[in-house]
Amino acid sequence: MSDKDAGTPRVFLARHGETEWTINGRYTGVTELELTERGEKQVLGTGKLLVGSGKLIDPTQVEHIFVSPRQRAQKTFKLLFDGAEGTSTVGSEKVSVTEDIGEWGYGDYEGLLTKEIEASRKQRGLDKEKPWNIWRDGCEGGESAQQVTDRLDRLISKIHDIQRPYMHGEKPVDVVVVAHGHILRAFTKRWLKYPMDFPFSMMLPPGAIGVLSYRGHRVDDPALLIGMALPPEET
Repeated sequence: MSDKDAGTPRVFLARHGETEWTINGRYTGVTELELTERGEKQVLGTGKLLVGSGKLIDPTQVEHIFVSPRQRAQKTFKLLFDGAEGTSTVGSEKVSVTEDIGEWGYGDYEGLLTKEIEASRKQRGLDKEKPWNIWRDGCEGGESAQQVTDRLDRLISKIHDIQRPYMHGEKPVDVVVVAHGHILRAFTKRWLKYPMDFPFSMMLPPGAIGVLSYRGHRVDDPALLIGMALPPEET
């Protein structure tokens, strides 16, 4: 972060580690899946490098953590902040488990591949003018793009309320959001005030960390940090 933006609060996006369905590309909403062994190692590796005193995500600088209720997100949160030792670095009063950041409700598409969804819709005479696009069309039996927008906007409003009084670094109020691939990309769109169907391509692999913040210390000017320097090592 440039010197002129130093002290501006940040929002860290943490995607859960790999599951069997992230490997094969199945839509995973409410289905409860464990992290694979590789998925746990992904998160532990991220935590070792990026979470801790003096690191990118410093628990002493974190004001609140919002976590999806799904067990893969819960496990990811614990691995990030407790590590392999299982010793928590954040108090429970700083953690909220909320459906507002649960994965997109896929409804009838739960457990399916994109090609299976598209084939089913084509067979039923849908999408004659445009191919199915979840960002525009939502999911049959699940959530529409507007429903996802509404709950994400509610969460973003809560985060703004936490950070608004301290936009110049008067108090450290970083926020962490631990959730899923689709919903974290949707969160990013709404953070930037884009409609859900705005064509904004993003990638966030399992176990990855994304960073959002604000320009010019202004809560009404949200921004995406496309890169930032890591804290200097202490000598």
